[in-house]
Amino acid sequence: MRTLVIETSTTACSVALLESGAVIARAHDVVGRGHAERLIPMIAELPNGGRADRIIVDCGPGSFTGVRVGIAAARGLALGWGAKIAGFSSLPLVAAAAFADRLTDDIAVVMEGGHGEVFMQAFATDLSPRSDMVSLKPAAALAALTGRRAVGNGVRWLAALDDTIDLTEALPDAASAILLPETLSALAPSPIYGRAPDAKPSVPK
Repeated sequence: MRTLVIETSTTACSVALLESGAVIARAHDVVGRGHAERLIPMIAELPNGGRADRIIVDCGPGSFTGVRVGIAAARGLALGWGAKIAGFSSLPLVAAAAFADRLTDDIAVVMEGGHGEVFMQAFATDLSPRSDMVSLKPAAALAALTGRRAVGNGVRWLAALDDTIDLTEALPDAASAILLPETLSALAPSPIYGRAPDAKPSVPK
């Protein structure tokens, strides 16, 4: 079965085609906020226009707009192609790539979360969580590291507080989905926001 992977949860935009346990095509570009303009052309440039039997999409946490762009594209393509669709989280994706690079055996993924906070979750080498996903101020995230290596695009906020910590800057890459166990790439294709919404429904007087 051929799988199209869509990843748009950060400033990066990436896609990959997986088949028979291998990455057969991939594209990765740091676009800032240009996901809506770049994503579909990137998919179209893949072999056979990226057409696949299954689509998996990064559901976050991450950029509110980026996540929604990716999920909307995945849903539209799945409908048009008659493909299966599922989701995965950006946090174990980044952890899987870090473990594959043998950076350490104990990782805390730290991703930018907006509003001066970071999303954070620790993982073991089998990608089982060693902590819950939380949204924290950088100082609180730094205190929660407890000796783990910090990996992600939010580590710069921690480095600004302590330049001696063990960290690696990283963005998620769709091709890293080849490293995810099936259980982590079979989530519902819905946004994982990671923090409470800023807007709250009005209460009738």
